[in-house]
Amino acid sequence: MLEEKFTGNGKVVLLAGGGKIYTDIAARFVRSERDLEEIVASPYSRQIVQNILDSGHRAALEFDFFLFGVEGYSRVTETQLVRKRLASYLIKSGRAELNGKRSYSVVYPRSVAEFTAQVTLPDGHTASLSGHDLAEISRQWYDAGLNAGLPEEDLRYLKPQATEFKAIIGMNAHALLDWFAIRCCRNAQHEIRHLAWQMLRLSRKAAPDLFAGAGPSCVQMGYCPENKRQHSRCVGHVLTKEQAMEVLRAHGSQQTSAEDFTDQ
Repeated sequence: MLEEKFTGNGKVVLLAGGGKIYTDIAARFVRSERDLEEIVASPYSRQIVQNILDSGHRAALEFDFFLFGVEGYSRVTETQLVRKRLASYLIKSGRAELNGKRSYSVVYPRSVAEFTAQVTLPDGHTASLSGHDLAEISRQWYDAGLNAGLPEEDLRYLKPQATEFKAIIGMNAHALLDWFAIRCCRNAQHEIRHLAWQMLRLSRKAAPDLFAGAGPSCVQMGYCPENKRQHSRCVGHVLTKEQAMEVLRAHGSQQTSAEDFTDQ
């Protein structure tokens, strides 16, 4: 039977992360002349963490790691997700032989499931099929292949991108801040944006000192780097990078280049 789910209902669980913060220990280690045991025994410093975030020197953030369990999202989102390589992914296998017991689950927008179009069948007849119909036909074909003895690892070639994926995702705090900057933006595809915001809310709750200022680029940087590609809902409400630079120049700030910092 087809298991049908709709975008916007994916689930994210924080499996590990938060609690003791190691960013301040890492920062102390590279700056302090004290013994390691003394550094580790020092009380946690929220100010050190804030200094790291404010300075932009985020290497120390890579010693705080977060692990998420994810389900209820489509392969469309999986494809975008793994573009972020500074992360670890363990994705539920679509290859293992389960003797037809694997659930045939799809995740897609309700509008796509309900949209109906006239199509021409191989025998020349026409039929009116919805997105749901196509997913159901795909499931029937898949089950027929299993009954015929074809391996699941071969049948999956014709599974739709709407097929649900489930995964465990690991990212350090530095990678997460970069991830949130890109995928929490309104320009991000709606399903992966939903995933990113769920991860952000869990991260803020687990480690507020690390993620209090996290969010899309405009939140972290104070302006939108998308410039002419800025989302229409943000136009007039958030300065673009070009507009922010104009404001700075109007107040007497000079524009610099890499050559200005080259030793002569």
